[in-house]
Amino acid sequence: MNRPEDPIEIRRAEPPDIPSIEALIRLSVHGLQSEDYSEAQRDGALGSVFGVDTRLILDGTYFVAEGTSTARGSTENEHAGAVPSRVIVACGGWSKRKTLFGGDHLGVNPGSVREDSLLDPRSDRAKIRAFFVHPDWARRGLGSRILDTCEKAAIEAGFTGFELGATLTGERLYTARGYTATDRREVPLSNGASLPVIRMTKDAKGARI
Repeated sequence: MNRPEDPIEIRRAEPPDIPSIEALIRLSVHGLQSEDYSEAQRDGALGSVFGVDTRLILDGTYFVAEGTSTARGSTENEHAGAVPSRVIVACGGWSKRKTLFGGDHLGVNPGSVREDSLLDPRSDRAKIRAFFVHPDWARRGLGSRILDTCEKAAIEAGFTGFELGATLTGERLYTARGYTATDRREVPLSNGASLPVIRMTKDAKGARI
């Protein structure tokens, strides 16, 4: 699908990207989280806990990483060969709103709520949100690159700290990047399963800017 030397572009996500981001999230959850979560947990969380939050895209605080993929050329020319195209291979963002995690349909889960009111940079931590990487592009530093982008943007917006709800899979990355776990919770899912999520925090002075 890809070549390790492919250049990666980090850019702000736009509404037309939503279908590609949704597909990426599904591939990432089933491809990278199977060792940490059961199939029932992954299925129950997709679309709600793991899903696109359109508000982040509209706020301009969600980012995607694009790499090069190859697909067969048109059948009108069977000798056209592989045609390179840019595809979204990772995503992640930050938020100036109170919601800690979850997509547009988080409310379908029992007891789940969204809080879209704005945070106060003088007293609140910016939220780091919704990081996913395509399995074929894992362990290439894409999550860290997007995290750098998010932390820098949040600091420029006046925030002095960050907070996130990490998956068991993501906890390793965030710990390596200076985040500290403050509590753990079980998020109930609509199919009766529950999903362990770790709340983590970090001061902006530890960010790479």
